[in-house]
Amino acid sequence: MEHVKTEEQFQELITSNEPVVLKFFTDWCPDCKRMDMFLPTVFEEVGSVNMVEINKDELPEIAEKYDVMGIPSLLVFKNGEKKAHLHSANAKTPDQVIEFLNESVK
Repeated sequence: MEHVKTEEQFQELITSNEPVVLKFFTDWCPDCKRMDMFLPTVFEEVGSVNMVEINKDELPEIAEKYDVMGIPSLLVFKNGEKKAHLHSANAKTPDQVIEFLNESVK
């Protein structure tokens, strides 16, 4: 999975005509590591999804701008607009993530 390192890279990704899912995480987050373990199952179920990750600790201003309060959080962007947000409280199981992606990316 591609890792966003700069504000410029973030801006380029979110302005795509195709939906892009940003997974906000941190290195110290146990729920983030749990999500990483079941993401392959999610991709099998949902199919091809353009997902990239961004470390909230490395680019906190982006997380703050888009109301990322908990991690992991998934945000869907298209044409520069935030279209959907799956907060960490609702991203604990593969089924929750699959349902979110099916509703917000397709």
